[in-house]
Amino acid sequence: MKKYKYSRIGTLAEQLAEAKIDQAIIDQIMKGGEDIRKKPGLEEKTDWFRRAMIKMDELLDIKTRIAVREGCACHLGGQKARACQKIVQENETLEDRIKAVSNLKYICGSVIMKANGDIIACGNTDARYYRKCVCLPEAKEPLPITYCYCCGGHIKHHLQTALGRKLDGTVVASALSSGGKHPCTFRFRLKE
Repeated sequence: MKKYKYSRIGTLAEQLAEAKIDQAIIDQIMKGGEDIRKKPGLEEKTDWFRRAMIKMDELLDIKTRIAVREGCACHLGGQKARACQKIVQENETLEDRIKAVSNLKYICGSVIMKANGDIIACGNTDARYYRKCVCLPEAKEPLPITYCYCCGGHIKHHLQTALGRKLDGTVVASALSSGGKHPCTFRFRLKE
């Protein structure tokens, strides 16, 4: 496997390999990634990710794209993990767990369960705060929503811990993919 100077790019390459994607396809997606450094060149990094996500959208089915990007999720341990473990231990019902995780605010702005069973996790809905993506704040142009399944994987991981249940997730909207027009919104369904 090629060496990547920027860890997020290296993680993407690792997840593509773990998904058993043909090496020729991985090479197309990762083209130029070995030249990207963490600093400087924030705009260069964003442009590379835009091209890589477009290529993923062209070459991989949606299920594979979601699995690869969810596998790139970071910040899965630490304070958030401990808080979510505490929620599942201290709250018996799913409804109480959802209320408790929503009160944390640092997992996601709010978490609610709809009547149809959808669990909606939404970032800050105040337009003053969601105009930029926390992962790629320098993005001047929108990126494909595929990129945002990394954040979806982060939230999914912590929600699964807090709720004590496995989930399937979908990115409904994001600040990054909408050019700052919509807050990050994720829909989860309980797995049977």
